[in-house]
Amino acid sequence: MTPREDRGSGMNSSEVSAADTTDPALDLLQSVFGYETFRGLQREVIEAALAGRDALVLMPTGAGKSLCYQIPALVRPGTGLVISPLIALMQDQVTALRELGIRAEYLNSTLDGWTQQDIVDRLRRGEVDLLYVAPERLLTDRGRAELSDVPLSLIAIDEAHCVSQWGHDFRVDYLGLHALRELFPGIPRMALTATADVRSREEIAERLALAEPARFVASFDRPEIRYRVAAKTDARRQLEAFLRTHEHEAGIVYCMSRKKVEQTAETLAASGRTALPYHAGLPAEVRARNQERFLREDGVIMVATIAFGMGIDKPDVRFVVHLDLPKSMEGFYQETGRAGRDGLAAETLLLYGLQDVVRIRQMVDGSESDEDRKRVERAKLDALLGWCELTDCRRVALLAYFGETLPAPCGNCDVCLEPPETWDATVPAQKLISCVLRTEQRFGGGHVIDVLLGRDTEKVSQHRHDRLSTFGIGAELDEKGWRSVLRQLVVRGYLTADPDRFNALRPTGRARPLLKGAETLHLRRDPRPARASRRERGGGIEAALPPADVALFDALRACRRRLADEAGVPPYVVFHDATLLDMARRRPTTLVAMLEVSGVGDAKLDKYGDDFLNVILGAEYPEAEAHGAAEREEP
Repeated sequence: MTPREDRGSGMNSSEVSAADTTDPALDLLQSVFGYETFRGLQREVIEAALAGRDALVLMPTGAGKSLCYQIPALVRPGTGLVISPLIALMQDQVTALRELGIRAEYLNSTLDGWTQQDIVDRLRRGEVDLLYVAPERLLTDRGRAELSDVPLSLIAIDEAHCVSQWGHDFRVDYLGLHALRELFPGIPRMALTATADVRSREEIAERLALAEPARFVASFDRPEIRYRVAAKTDARRQLEAFLRTHEHEAGIVYCMSRKKVEQTAETLAASGRTALPYHAGLPAEVRARNQERFLREDGVIMVATIAFGMGIDKPDVRFVVHLDLPKSMEGFYQETGRAGRDGLAAETLLLYGLQDVVRIRQMVDGSESDEDRKRVERAKLDALLGWCELTDCRRVALLAYFGETLPAPCGNCDVCLEPPETWDATVPAQKLISCVLRTEQRFGGGHVIDVLLGRDTEKVSQHRHDRLSTFGIGAELDEKGWRSVLRQLVVRGYLTADPDRFNALRPTGRARPLLKGAETLHLRRDPRPARASRRERGGGIEAALPPADVALFDALRACRRRLADEAGVPPYVVFHDATLLDMARRRPTTLVAMLEVSGVGDAKLDKYGDDFLNVILGAEYPEAEAHGAAEREEP
């Protein structure tokens, strides 16, 4: 890499044109965004947009989707229109773009009428490079009138999976976006998402009326994320053990219900952590305040339902925990993908048990969807359940679900790091299924296990189940072991729980050959919970930097936080952790050398270069000591 002395500083993106350089896209990437080269499919996507083609773009979170539409929107004449489903995402991206010297705006209901009219006036004068709007605004006469006289360079439809009724996050407002083709003829449209299976991809292209779109499907692999799955035994203790490996780090904990969100947030706050709740039942001002703290403060844990997360552009989320089972592989991938957006090591944990399986199957079966839809949802759930019980590399199977082949085990999931034991569970499975039959398929798992263990409970005595041949025949396993067998039999389809009969268990047709001894069954042995150290995790700053550079990195973070507070923006808007890491490694001693740091462009060099250079050239790092002390004093 070479210093960009010839570019100088303070270049506004609107000044870049084909006359300035033979490669205006690359020039923007380097001088404005501060990256030396394109990654993955970025170059190909941008070239298609510059050629005026529609495009369907699938890229995992953190792969740089935003650059795919921001750069061609800036190179082509006119204003780039970005359709985004969430107000928070608009505000966040606009703030970040303005830091780069790009004239970005958003139009939504948070702005007063005078401000909105001022933005529209500047739009019509050609003084806005990128405009963010919500899909529902474009469906109104007012929204269309605001853009009627505005020359557009490109239309980007973010989170495009929301248009798919077969996807995991369908939104009705997206269905009206097919009208963009007629409203703005000849303007290239780009649909972008991080998650869509083959069926959803076809539906996106069709419903948005994309014209013979160029299709780009990047690898779904997120190698920086470590995947862990564990049987739910004591969720509170399991969560606490996990969080001890992520002290002072930002993360998200997902729960199924609003009540559980609030209880979990209260428990974590009582343990001394900064944990905030987020769900649709909270007042709007509370949700907004908690989200703002999560974005702007370090080390905040957001405990939330899946109502939280889409469009959260926070790069330094170091972990995502699911205390309850998601509904599909797509949902799981989308939610866990919010970790590690900066490319640094991150970790996920999914806890699940039999009750999760039963509850979600009940939700699917009891929904008002038609049978075709229910069948698809059941298949998606079964795929996730099978993934949870894997005895081979999780990443290989996860990528295979999205049609991608990983040639070798990843070495960065719980199965690779701690290979699970399997055991011949044929006889115990036969005993459990027989006990379900002997108790006339009228009882749930707890009672069946009581019978197997020979427990003299009131219910056992009442129904005279102590006289059954299966009473007390399960001494080879404890209750935890039997619950593991039961869970896996339900997951594998040998047993099902009847929601109309208080989750009474009943065998399926698949259980018959197993009962008759015509097949054997090997199950996964649930491991004992182990406490992982930071070194065992293989992530975090300690692994990314030699010890001599850690103090400098802390000083750079402290400088960043001070500058962010002064500017009233989240710290990552100043620089990502990955940029500070590169800065700590390179230790530039001049402003020209600072331009070689990944993520440092001309505008940010002008604004922040001297501050960070002073930290690097300083012999001591008092800001780091103060920052560390402040973190230790946080409740």
